[in-house]
Amino acid sequence: MSIRSYKRITPTIDSSVYVDDSSVLVGDIEIGEQSSIWPLVAARGDVNVIRIGQRTNVQDGSVLHVTRKSANQPEGFPLIIGDDVTVGHKCMLHGCTLGNRILVGMGAIIMDGAVVQDDVFIAAGALVPPNKVLESGFLYVGNPAIKKRPLKESEQAFLKQSALNYVKLGAEYLEEQA
Repeated sequence: MSIRSYKRITPTIDSSVYVDDSSVLVGDIEIGEQSSIWPLVAARGDVNVIRIGQRTNVQDGSVLHVTRKSANQPEGFPLIIGDDVTVGHKCMLHGCTLGNRILVGMGAIIMDGAVVQDDVFIAAGALVPPNKVLESGFLYVGNPAIKKRPLKESEQAFLKQSALNYVKLGAEYLEEQA
């Protein structure tokens, strides 16, 4: 795996985290317990920070980045991802904040300043524009993403189960490396 320092800051990764050898993690990144980073993920915490919670998985080909601090945006836009989040294949997360128990569908894009509250399902291919807030408990679809309907009870349960499935898979991959 390629874990690189930037300005003498190296990613901090819990020992229970699976990181695929083909992923690239650079700079000020912290990854919580039992999370997983899958093939070809690029995460660059160079001009701001990336924080990934516990039991969160970032799947193949996803890109994680941030926006630098500026006069117009004194804090810039870090990338903050909560616990029990599933980021599907080939997603782009850029300077946004994701709460807990979220599923980001394949190919979705979430842009600077967007905030996704807890318990949200973002459909594949959705585009969440800058500074948009996605309210807890809903399915969002489209370009730009719109609130489609409240989540069903089974969908809310799936948010947590999806994360737990990847906790198990990540542990199996770590065991193979041992």
